[in-house]
Amino acid sequence: MNFGKNPTAAAQHQLASLYATTKKVGEEIAHTCNHIYELSLTGLRFFTVYKPWGRLDMAYYFFTKYILHGKVIDIYQTQGEKEVARDFTYIDKVVKGYLEVLDTTKKSTGSSGKKRGLAQLRIYNLGNTSSVPVRKLVSILEGLLSSKAKNHMIKMLRNGDVPYTHANVTVSFRDFDYRPSTNLATRLREFTKRCINYGIKLKVKKETDIGNEHSKESD
Repeated sequence: MNFGKNPTAAAQHQLASLYATTKKVGEEIAHTCNHIYELSLTGLRFFTVYKPWGRLDMAYYFFTKYILHGKVIDIYQTQGEKEVARDFTYIDKVVKGYLEVLDTTKKSTGSSGKKRGLAQLRIYNLGNTSSVPVRKLVSILEGLLSSKAKNHMIKMLRNGDVPYTHANVTVSFRDFDYRPSTNLATRLREFTKRCINYGIKLKVKKETDIGNEHSKESD
């Protein structure tokens, strides 16, 4: 998930989409509840989380199907013809970060309308800190599937999405030593092997927009 146009820590953001705005509003509501009711709250921001079995609306999932079936893949680029990139984060790293957060969670300090001290309020980014261009993603899949993709370059809309995402995990590293280090190609190898070995039928929606798909992820 990405809130703004620049890689930042858990601070201020220039919101770039309605989706990002709803997430930020959720965080502001949590902040208000923390202040008024002294509830201990923690928010986690996930960045393009992927896993071995895939997810129907994820780019690598339907890209794999399109490559295997010889269908054209729409690859989006900015109006200035720059690469669109995403910070792909493996599910294991997200789960590890989630558990670390649970282990350091403190109790709420409010009770029966009375405040007994400041309650814990935290926001953490959980990403891989390594943005991968979409064309690189396709190239990795081509190698793993031993099949050439039919790419069609298309311009993304000027508004409503961001050209790239990149998680700043400085705070996560400081508080619980969060260290993402997963190699995308290695994990995609596991995914493609399952697709081939188990004969998975890759059911996908028609021509999903790569830009819109990622802005609605991780969420």
